[in-house]
Amino acid sequence: MWTVAAGLLDHWHAYRARAEREAILAWCEDKHIPLTDIPAPPDIPDLPAPTGPSPNQIHPLPTGDKRFTYIANTIKSPNIIVGDYTYSDDCEGHEPFERRVLHHYPGNGCKLIIGRFTAIASGVRFIMNSPAHTTDGFSAYPFSLFGQGWEASSTDAGVPAPTSDTVIGNDVWIGYQALIMPGVRIGDGAIISARAVVMHDVPPYAVVGGVPATLIRTRFTEDVISALLEIAWWNWDAAKITRNRAAITSADLGALQAAK
Repeated sequence: MWTVAAGLLDHWHAYRARAEREAILAWCEDKHIPLTDIPAPPDIPDLPAPTGPSPNQIHPLPTGDKRFTYIANTIKSPNIIVGDYTYSDDCEGHEPFERRVLHHYPGNGCKLIIGRFTAIASGVRFIMNSPAHTTDGFSAYPFSLFGQGWEASSTDAGVPAPTSDTVIGNDVWIGYQALIMPGVRIGDGAIISARAVVMHDVPPYAVVGGVPATLIRTRFTEDVISALLEIAWWNWDAAKITRNRAAITSADLGALQAAK
């Protein structure tokens, strides 16, 4: 029930009780039945001002469309950590997000970490850090993966060590069918163009694209970027974000700095 997700269950019961009482009063009046012993209506508090969708929903669109999913409420892997309000858009079917995270075997312990308010378009893939190929020798074939006499030894290059965690910041937009390679760190506010292959770290508020992805431009000046990182609006509570949504979506730094 939406009232549970919104934390309004008590309000809903109060309104329902009042509506039922009014229906009884109308029926009694129509039937000429005395109105004694009918309890007074309950006090109904004012509904709180809306503060956006609940981050605890799976499909947050008002229509119930399952194309958009709040990822944090669907993942089961302990090695995938996703912040509130970060969503995936699946315009080509309802694919579980964890199927987008490839080669993520539980034994290596490396994590995919995604911040809050990040938008992940349809077809995006994350290649994780369970490597089997070494490129230091003549062959990249993963002999040691199969064992049975092909185990890694001191005489071969063996299997490369896992890379570090893959970390995606807050308020990042990852475009259609982009590919994020192992161990990459993408800064807050960055934009990843459609079908980009991100092989290296991306600075905050940078726009990158291409294969491999390279810097196209920075969204703001260094001073503005520093201020935005300090403000970190994505860490505000829902009420403050709702009050200041116009400033958040504008390019007026003064308005954002003055947010209350």
